[in-house]
Amino acid sequence: MGRSEVETRTKLIDPALHARGWTEDLIRREETAGTIEIIDGRPRRRAKGRVDYTLRVKVAPDAQPVAVGLLEAKAEDLPPTHGLEQAKCYAMSKRLNVPFVFASNGHLFVEFDRFTGLTSAPRPLTAFPGPGELQARYEQGMGFRLDDDAAKPLVTPYKTGEGFRRYYQDAAIRAVMETIAKGENRALLTLATGAGKTFIAVNLLRRIADAGQLRRALFVCDRDELRTQATAAFRAVFGADAAPVAGGEPQKNARILIATYQTLDLASDEADANFLTAHYPEDYFSHIVIDECHRSAWGKWSEVLRRNPSAVQVGLTATPREIELTERSREAITDERISADNIRHFGEPVYEYDVGQGIDDGYLAACEIIRRDIFLGDKPSNERESGLDRPDLAGKVIRDAVTGRQLSEAETRDRYSAADFEAALLLPDRVEAMARDLFAHLLTTGGPEQKTIIFCARDRHADAVAIALNNLYAEWCQREGRARADPYAFKCTAASGGADYLADLKGAARHHFIATTVDLLTTGVDVPPVRNIVFFKYVRSPIAFHQMVGRGTRIDIPSGKLMFRVYDYTNATRLFGAEFLTRFIPAREPSEPPTPPDGPGEPIIEVEGFDVRINEAGRSILARMDGKTILLSIEAYKDRLAAKLVEEAPTLDAFRSTWIDRTTRAALLSRLPDEGRSASVVRSLEQMGDFDLFDVLAELGYGQAPRTRAERADAFSYKHDEWLRGLPADVAATIRALASQFARAGTDGLENPHVFQTPEVMQAGGLNALKSAGQPAEMLRETKTRMFTV
Repeated sequence: MGRSEVETRTKLIDPALHARGWTEDLIRREETAGTIEIIDGRPRRRAKGRVDYTLRVKVAPDAQPVAVGLLEAKAEDLPPTHGLEQAKCYAMSKRLNVPFVFASNGHLFVEFDRFTGLTSAPRPLTAFPGPGELQARYEQGMGFRLDDDAAKPLVTPYKTGEGFRRYYQDAAIRAVMETIAKGENRALLTLATGAGKTFIAVNLLRRIADAGQLRRALFVCDRDELRTQATAAFRAVFGADAAPVAGGEPQKNARILIATYQTLDLASDEADANFLTAHYPEDYFSHIVIDECHRSAWGKWSEVLRRNPSAVQVGLTATPREIELTERSREAITDERISADNIRHFGEPVYEYDVGQGIDDGYLAACEIIRRDIFLGDKPSNERESGLDRPDLAGKVIRDAVTGRQLSEAETRDRYSAADFEAALLLPDRVEAMARDLFAHLLTTGGPEQKTIIFCARDRHADAVAIALNNLYAEWCQREGRARADPYAFKCTAASGGADYLADLKGAARHHFIATTVDLLTTGVDVPPVRNIVFFKYVRSPIAFHQMVGRGTRIDIPSGKLMFRVYDYTNATRLFGAEFLTRFIPAREPSEPPTPPDGPGEPIIEVEGFDVRINEAGRSILARMDGKTILLSIEAYKDRLAAKLVEEAPTLDAFRSTWIDRTTRAALLSRLPDEGRSASVVRSLEQMGDFDLFDVLAELGYGQAPRTRAERADAFSYKHDEWLRGLPADVAATIRALASQFARAGTDGLENPHVFQTPEVMQAGGLNALKSAGQPAEMLRETKTRMFTV
C-alpha cells in the first residue's frame, strides 16, 4: 500500500516544493473549521477540516504574500489527476480566487490554468513551476504588475497579521483589490449571512489606508443596529478615525464614516438627500462600501454613488445574484429588478461564497428544513392552494377584528388568498394549531427554551402568536413543575419598539426565547444563538426569504449552536428554487399585472370555527452536490449517500475492513457526498445520536440492523468472552475498559490518543498492559475487528 495523503504531503510533496523555491512563507495550508456532526444528540465539530495548499508570491520580504495557486494533494497510489476535477471546481467557482490549480500524487502533477482554460499532461514534480514563473504568469493574465502603484494595497500586509481571517475572506479582499489594480472602481461581493462581510469591509479599507490610498471612506447600512455593529468593528481597527454619522453630526474629522440610508436622507424615493448634499460635496469620498446593497431597490439611495463617481464603490450582499423566479408576484418582480440593477452597476460579482459552502466548510451552521402542511377543514392552506372562498366561511363565526361586531357572509370578500391569512383575514384556530405544532417540535428537539424567530404576517399576528406560545409554555411549566422563564415569547416588531429587545434575544440565557416579528429581524442583525427560523407568514420575495433564513446561519460557540432548523408552514422554502444558486433571468414584463394592495377602508375580519389539521410535508436539507448548493429531500440525500458508499465499498465485509483502519476510513468518508459530512448529517436527521457512524452507514448501504454504541460494546464483551479469558487478566481488563470507551464515544473515542489516560483504562492496566501482550496497535486493531463483527 502506498503512502497516505498526509504522508504524501509531508514526505513527497513538501520536499519537492521546497526544492523548486517554495519556502514555507510562500505556502499557506488553509484549514477549514471542520465539519459539524451530531454526537449523543448534541452537535460537535470535528477536530480537523479540509486542508489546501495555497501557493503565494511576494514582491518584497515584508510584503503581503499574494495567493496565485492551489495544490490538491492525493495519496501516492492514486493517479495524479485524481484531485483535479475537485480543484478545478474550486478554481472555476473562485473558492480560493487563484488562477492556477495543481493536483499531485507526490510523483507527478497536472495543472489547470484558469486564464487559458487548458489542462496540462502529467509531469514530474521536479518540473513544478517556481514562484518567479507563477508570478510572471499571474501578472500577465491579470494585466498588472504586483509592484505597480495601483496594486500596492494587494501587497500591503494585514494590520494585525493573517491569523484571524478565513480563506474565503482573504479571497474576497484580494478579488476587490485585483479589480482596483486593473483600473476598475466597482466591485460586488456576494457572501452568505454570517460569513463576515463587515470583517471583509474593515480589513479591505485598512489595507487600502495602510497603502496610503484612502482619503475618506463611507460605509452605508440600512438600520441603526447595523450601524452600531459596524461602528464597533471599524473602531476596533481604526480607533477614533472611524465615527458613526448620527444625530445630525456629519463627523467630518474622521476618515471612516458609518451611516444609515436614513441618516443621509436616502431611505426612500421621496427623500431629498439633504443631509448628504449639505455636508459632503461631490467626490468627497474616495471609497464607498454599500452594505446589503440589494435592500433599497436602487431608489434614492444610489445618489451617494452618483455623487462620488471617482470613488471605489464596493457592494456587499448576502443574496445570491442569480435567483430563479418561481412565480411572477409583485415582490418577486421587484427582486428581479434589484438584482439586475446591482449587476448593471457593479458588474458580475468578483467573489461569491454561498451558504452551502459555509456549511460545508464548517463556518456556518448546518440546516435542516421541516415542511408542514396545514389543512383548514378539507382544504390545504399553503401556497399550493389558492385560499378561501366566501362559501368556505359558511357556518363560521365572523367578526370585525377591530370592533368585535359580528358580520354576515355577505359582508366578506368573495375570495381571500393564502397571502391574506393573518393580514386581512384573522384565523385564531389556525394560529393556535400552528403554535401548538411548533411547540411540540421544540419539545422533541431540545426543549421549549430555544432561541427562535417566527416571521408573522403583521403586527397583530405577531401578538397572537406570542400569546399562544406563552400560554402553551405556561401550561408545560405547570405540568413539569418548572419555574417559568419569563418573558418567554415576545413581539419584536418596529411598531412595538422591538429593537429594545434585541440585546435580550441575543444574550439572555433565561428569558426572551421566542421573537415574533414581521420584518424587523429580516436582515443584518447578528443573533448567533438563534436555533430555529419559522415561517408563519407567506413570503413572495426571494431576497427577503434568503435574508430571513440568514438569521439562523451563524454558529454560536458559547451556546453550543452548530446547526439550526427551518420550520416552514407556508411553503416559503420553495424560494430556494430548483437550485440554491441558479441562472439569472433578465427582467421581463409579467404576463398578468400584480394584484393591487387592499384598499385602505377594507375591514379586517376574524373567523372562528375551522377544523385545523397539520401534517408532515417532508424534510429537506441544504447540501453541496457537484459544486452546487441544492435543496434535497432527506430520502434523496440518503439515496445518494448509499449509492456512493456501495460504489466505494461494494460489500459489508469490504466496508468493515475499510472502517477498521483509520487511514482508509478517512479516505472513504472524504469521498462520500458533502466531503464526508453526509454520514454525520444522516445520523443527526435520523436521531441516531447513540449510534456510531459505522452502524449508520452499515444500515444505509447494506441493510445491517444497527446497534447503539452501548449495545455493540456489550455484545463485544459477551460474544468474545472466550477470547478475552484467553488473554492475561490485565490485558483483558484493559480491552473491556476500552470497549466501555467505545460505548461513550464510538470509533473516534476508541482511537483517541488520550483514551489510555482515562481513569477506567489506566486502572485496568492501560497501555503498559497492552505492551506486555505485544504491539498495542495490533491489539487495538484486533479489538476493533471484533467490535464491528458482532
